[in-house]
Amino acid sequence: MSKVPKVPKVINDLLNFNFSNHSTFRLSTITLGTSNSGYSKLFLIFDNYFAKLYKYVDSWYSGWYRFRKNYCSKKNHRNMLNNIRVEDVMFLDIETVPESSSYELLNPVMQILWDKKSKQFRSPEQTAGDVYERAGIYSEFGKIICISVGLIREKNPFSFRLKSFFGKDEKSLISGFSLMLSKFSGTNKEAILCAHNGKEFDFPYIARRMIINGLIIPEILDNAGKKPWEVKLLDTMDLWKFGDYKNYTSLDLLTSILGIPTPKDDIDGSMVAGIFYNEDNLERIVRYCEKDVLAIARVLLRFMNLPGINEDKIESVTFL
Repeated sequence: MSKVPKVPKVINDLLNFNFSNHSTFRLSTITLGTSNSGYSKLFLIFDNYFAKLYKYVDSWYSGWYRFRKNYCSKKNHRNMLNNIRVEDVMFLDIETVPESSSYELLNPVMQILWDKKSKQFRSPEQTAGDVYERAGIYSEFGKIICISVGLIREKNPFSFRLKSFFGKDEKSLISGFSLMLSKFSGTNKEAILCAHNGKEFDFPYIARRMIINGLIIPEILDNAGKKPWEVKLLDTMDLWKFGDYKNYTSLDLLTSILGIPTPKDDIDGSMVAGIFYNEDNLERIVRYCEKDVLAIARVLLRFMNLPGINEDKIESVTFL
């Protein structure tokens, strides 16, 4: 069970204060007696300051309590999934590549910065150029070439529809995805995004590349200032951890042990940059990305103990 910090004492004190005796907040007084001196101190409460403070604290405490009850209990896995409708979930995966086809084509400033960055993981014998193929996993040194999404459209049995945004113009493909995402989440207050390792990779990567390209981050992706229970991002790898934060489980491994068709039957993520720059085969990358999205949906359905998605119920509306 996740360890949740106790509510600060000052918040408990405020929550336990009897506001019913102070219905008028403009010139109300609070009398604080002291056992030794026998005198009291009067505090004027101007306007509705305490009313606003109490409303804020009450809202914070109510949300915190729901979060603790739903996500930090021994039944957190089941409670959370029980509150999700699969029709409200947009499944997502991205494919990324280094900004340039080779280290030598980077501008001098980015070469220096990559040299500093790669020192964190490369061996003493390796140069920055030797490990440049790994640049695609870092949003500061890579770019998105494909975003694939999937939605469950029908039940009994489930049907699944896929759509991909792809190309060499990153800003254009992200803009198309952002427009679609804003419509999806704007018309559905229960909308959720789901990816595998999404919280560590897909979601922040997309948000950062939106900023780099001068685009507005859709509200569902923007977690700045949000409370934990307001975040609408789901991660199948996070669900599989069951609180074990030192463990990484690939989507390939997870589908294999769950008896779900692997999405890695043609290529895997390490081959994407070569196929993009050397073969110029975006169609192959898009199909691979869509297979990942389908696998993520099937994994979540398995977690929820729901029927799977049959092959004849899968449709891609991507035009290649």
